[in-house]
Amino acid sequence: MEDEHSVFVVDDDESMRVALTYLFQSMNLRVKAFSTATAFLESKLPNIASCLVLDIRLPGVNGLEVQDVLARTGVHIPIVFMTGHGDIPMSVKAMKAGAIDFLPKPFRDQDMLDAVMRALERDRKRRDEEKAVSELRRLFESLTRREREVLPLVISGLMNKQIAHRLEVSEITVKIHRGQVMKKMEARSLADLVRMAEMLGIKRTN
Repeated sequence: MEDEHSVFVVDDDESMRVALTYLFQSMNLRVKAFSTATAFLESKLPNIASCLVLDIRLPGVNGLEVQDVLARTGVHIPIVFMTGHGDIPMSVKAMKAGAIDFLPKPFRDQDMLDAVMRALERDRKRRDEEKAVSELRRLFESLTRREREVLPLVISGLMNKQIAHRLEVSEITVKIHRGQVMKKMEARSLADLVRMAEMLGIKRTN
């Protein structure tokens, strides 16, 4: 697991950084700890499933500001917040902005591990989905202009005869284009092609 997952810890309390580092390492997780938000934001994140365990109250840039910066710069790392203060409004704001959990200090080790595992699983799924969409885009770009015109008509359930009428071409031409679309998109069935089109944001036609 340590080759596939990474946990980042940001807390100005050294004892907390050390304790969390040991905790995550005991689960064979790769860990990197920072004493300030700035140090974390200036670091380069690895291209693997990761999560951020973030203290909400930090000197300088606080936890909510870090969450905002990450969102604005398109960094989608899941966040588990922790705080020594029972600040309900801050926790609500953090959760509404997509935080995985908000743990008040002191927290149980198991609660932290559960939250981190949920965060890592969410990031892994996101990365898998992005990879799948990227591969579909590559396949879609291999289609000719006419094949791209045929695709939305096919996923709309139109028959070859109807598509031929729409595009003002012969039915046999549509059949050839349809076959090429299925082959190039590596679709096993019409339902498979529909799912791919949805992932790519291709709309059905009326």
